[in-house]
Amino acid sequence: METLLLRTTRRAQMLEVTGRVREVVRRSGVAEGLAVVQSTHTTAGVTVNENADPDVVHDLLAKLERLVPRDEAYYRHAEGNSDSHLKSSFFGPSVTVVVTGGDLLLGRWQGIWLCEFDGPRERRLAVQVIGSPR
Repeated sequence: METLLLRTTRRAQMLEVTGRVREVVRRSGVAEGLAVVQSTHTTAGVTVNENADPDVVHDLLAKLERLVPRDEAYYRHAEGNSDSHLKSSFFGPSVTVVVTGGDLLLGRWQGIWLCEFDGPRERRLAVQVIGSPR
Protein backbone atom coordinates (compact mmCIF):
# COMPACT_ATOMS: atom_id res chain seq x y z
CA MET A 1 0.00 0.00 0.00
CA GLU A 2 1.21 3.48 -0.85
CA THR A 3 -0.14 6.88 0.11
CA LEU A 4 -0.28 9.70 -2.42
CA LEU A 5 -0.11 13.23 -1.01
CA LEU A 6 -1.93 15.85 -3.04
CA ARG A 7 -2.49 19.57 -2.58
CA THR A 8 -5.71 21.14 -3.81
CA THR A 9 -5.96 24.85 -4.57
CA ARG A 10 -9.71 25.54 -4.69
CA ARG A 11 -12.76 24.68 -2.60
CA ALA A 12 -14.15 22.44 -5.34
CA GLN A 13 -11.89 20.88 -7.93
CA MET A 14 -10.97 17.61 -9.51
CA LEU A 15 -7.35 16.48 -9.78
CA GLU A 16 -6.46 13.73 -12.21
CA VAL A 17 -4.27 11.17 -10.45
CA THR A 18 -4.13 8.43 -13.10
CA GLY A 19 -0.40 8.80 -13.72
CA ARG A 20 0.45 8.66 -10.02
CA VAL A 21 -1.71 5.56 -9.51
CA ARG A 22 -0.19 3.95 -12.61
CA GLU A 23 3.29 4.45 -11.07
CA VAL A 24 2.18 2.68 -7.88
CA VAL A 25 0.84 -0.24 -9.94
CA ARG A 26 4.09 -0.55 -11.86
CA ARG A 27 6.19 -0.45 -8.67
CA SER A 28 3.99 -3.12 -7.07
CA GLY A 29 5.06 -5.82 -9.52
CA VAL A 30 1.46 -7.01 -9.89
CA ALA A 31 0.65 -8.25 -13.39
CA GLU A 32 -3.00 -9.27 -12.95
CA GLY A 33 -5.26 -8.03 -10.18
CA LEU A 34 -6.91 -4.92 -8.79
CA ALA A 35 -5.91 -1.43 -7.74
CA VAL A 36 -8.02 0.20 -5.05
CA VAL A 37 -7.75 3.98 -4.74
CA GLN A 38 -9.31 5.37 -1.57
CA SER A 39 -9.65 8.85 -0.15
CA THR A 40 -9.03 9.02 3.59
CA HIS A 41 -11.26 12.09 3.96
CA THR A 42 -14.98 12.72 4.50
CA THR A 43 -15.15 15.73 2.18
CA ALA A 44 -13.25 14.34 -0.82
CA GLY A 45 -14.20 11.51 -3.13
CA VAL A 46 -12.70 9.46 -5.94
CA THR A 47 -14.16 8.71 -9.36
CA VAL A 48 -13.32 7.46 -12.83
CA ASN A 49 -14.37 9.83 -15.58
CA GLU A 50 -13.23 11.45 -18.81
CA ASN A 51 -9.71 12.83 -18.85
CA ALA A 52 -9.58 14.30 -22.37
CA ASP A 53 -11.95 17.30 -22.32
CA PRO A 54 -11.62 19.71 -19.35
CA ASP A 55 -15.19 20.84 -19.96
CA VAL A 56 -16.39 17.55 -18.44
CA VAL A 57 -14.83 18.45 -15.08
CA HIS A 58 -16.23 21.97 -15.34
CA ASP A 59 -19.72 20.61 -16.08
CA LEU A 60 -19.58 18.08 -13.23
CA LEU A 61 -18.55 20.68 -10.67
CA ALA A 62 -21.05 23.25 -11.94
CA LYS A 63 -23.93 20.76 -11.80
CA LEU A 64 -22.94 19.58 -8.34
CA GLU A 65 -22.96 23.16 -7.08
CA ARG A 66 -26.51 23.61 -8.39
CA LEU A 67 -27.70 20.28 -6.98
CA VAL A 68 -26.00 20.70 -3.60
CA PRO A 69 -25.42 24.40 -2.84
CA ARG A 70 -22.96 25.46 -0.16
CA ASP A 71 -25.61 27.05 2.04
CA GLU A 72 -29.02 25.60 2.85
CA ALA A 73 -31.29 26.71 5.70
CA TYR A 74 -31.66 23.14 6.97
CA TYR A 75 -27.92 22.33 7.23
CA ARG A 76 -27.02 21.77 10.89
CA HIS A 77 -23.37 20.68 10.72
CA ALA A 78 -21.48 23.39 12.62
CA GLU A 79 -18.37 23.41 10.40
CA GLY A 80 -20.26 24.91 7.46
CA ASN A 81 -19.28 22.20 5.00
CA SER A 82 -22.39 20.01 4.89
CA ASP A 83 -22.45 20.34 1.12
CA SER A 84 -18.94 18.90 0.95
CA HIS A 85 -19.95 15.83 2.93
CA LEU A 86 -22.98 15.29 0.70
CA LYS A 87 -20.98 15.62 -2.52
CA SER A 88 -18.32 13.25 -1.24
CA SER A 89 -21.00 10.69 -0.39
CA PHE A 90 -22.45 10.96 -3.90
CA PHE A 91 -19.08 10.10 -5.45
CA GLY A 92 -17.92 7.68 -2.78
CA PRO A 93 -14.53 7.32 -1.12
CA SER A 94 -12.93 4.84 -3.52
CA VAL A 95 -12.69 3.21 -6.91
CA THR A 96 -11.40 -0.21 -7.89
CA VAL A 97 -9.67 -0.60 -11.26
CA VAL A 98 -8.64 -3.85 -12.92
CA VAL A 99 -4.90 -4.36 -13.41
CA THR A 100 -3.88 -6.42 -16.42
CA GLY A 101 -0.50 -6.71 -18.08
CA GLY A 102 0.96 -4.75 -15.16
CA ASP A 103 -1.10 -1.65 -15.98
CA LEU A 104 -4.46 -0.09 -15.19
CA LEU A 105 -7.31 -1.22 -17.42
CA LEU A 106 -8.97 2.07 -18.34
CA GLY A 107 -10.84 3.10 -21.44
CA ARG A 108 -9.30 5.48 -23.95
CA TRP A 109 -10.83 8.57 -22.34
CA GLN A 110 -10.93 7.43 -18.71
CA GLY A 111 -8.90 8.77 -15.84
CA ILE A 112 -8.91 8.48 -12.06
CA TRP A 113 -9.84 11.68 -10.23
CA LEU A 114 -9.60 13.00 -6.70
CA CYS A 115 -12.75 15.06 -6.14
CA GLU A 116 -12.13 17.93 -3.73
CA PHE A 117 -15.21 19.50 -2.14
CA ASP A 118 -13.77 21.37 0.87
CA GLY A 119 -10.42 22.77 -0.15
CA PRO A 120 -7.88 23.99 -0.49
CA ARG A 121 -6.24 21.25 1.55
CA GLU A 122 -3.61 18.56 1.58
CA ARG A 123 -5.27 15.26 0.70
CA ARG A 124 -4.21 11.64 0.96
CA LEU A 125 -5.14 8.79 -1.32
CA ALA A 126 -4.36 5.24 -0.28
CA VAL A 127 -3.51 2.96 -3.20
CA GLN A 128 -3.56 -0.80 -2.62
CA VAL A 129 -2.59 -3.14 -5.45
CA ILE A 130 -3.63 -6.77 -5.05
CA GLY A 131 -2.95 -9.65 -7.41
CA SER A 132 -0.53 -12.01 -9.08
CA PRO A 133 3.09 -10.94 -9.61
CA ARG A 134 4.77 -10.69 -13.00
